[in-house]
Amino acid sequence: MIALPPNATILPDAEATARAAADLLLAVAEEATGERIAICLSGGSTPKRLYALLAGEGYVGRVPWSRIHWFFGDDRVVPWDDPLSNVRMVREAFGHEGPVPAGHFHFIPSDAGAEIGARAYQKTLQAFYGADTLDPSRPLFDLVLLGLGGDGHTASLFPGKPAVKEREAWVAAVPEAGMEPFVPRISLTFPALASSRSVLFLVNGTAKRDPLARLAAGEDLPAGRATSKGRLIWFIDEAAADA
Repeated sequence: MIALPPNATILPDAEATARAAADLLLAVAEEATGERIAICLSGGSTPKRLYALLAGEGYVGRVPWSRIHWFFGDDRVVPWDDPLSNVRMVREAFGHEGPVPAGHFHFIPSDAGAEIGARAYQKTLQAFYGADTLDPSRPLFDLVLLGLGGDGHTASLFPGKPAVKEREAWVAAVPEAGMEPFVPRISLTFPALASSRSVLFLVNGTAKRDPLARLAAGEDLPAGRATSKGRLIWFIDEAAADA
């Protein structure tokens, strides 16, 4: 079995990973003491199942929808109705916004282009947070969801790209993606992602064995640079863990 990151839990399959994530999200919401809860979403097939579960019969009545505001860790610079858009994926998974109150989805304005969209989304985050500078004692997000790319990227922070080194901006333009589809991206930066009470990586499938092994070997991959002011948790299925 591959050596796993600290705070990793191995689960039987992708369905179990999604359900464990849904339960964690409910626990995070219950722990939150403020009037608003901020959750940062990721793209990918496992989160899509998670979002569908939250809007489904077993969870929908237990989620405090009126308090949760949903943000995005990254998106591709395509229209929101494009099949490559994380906005489209999330809308479909939640049943075209279903139980989410109006104004509680905060989409990245990807149709404006990478640079303009990044600046606009940073302003959106700062307005929600109520400050232009992140305070270590007051995290921006209650929960950040992240995935692990085959090349070790997370969000749209790819190996060797300038956005990985960004330490001031909350949101960065990514003009050149590090892997397919090769379209420009907009991504939250490591400082913004780290301003969180909990970060959860969801990792499924045999294709993730290689980046997990590279992380275990100490290779400096973007996913290994992700941190949190609070907890950093990994839910990994048996296929990815080679269990």
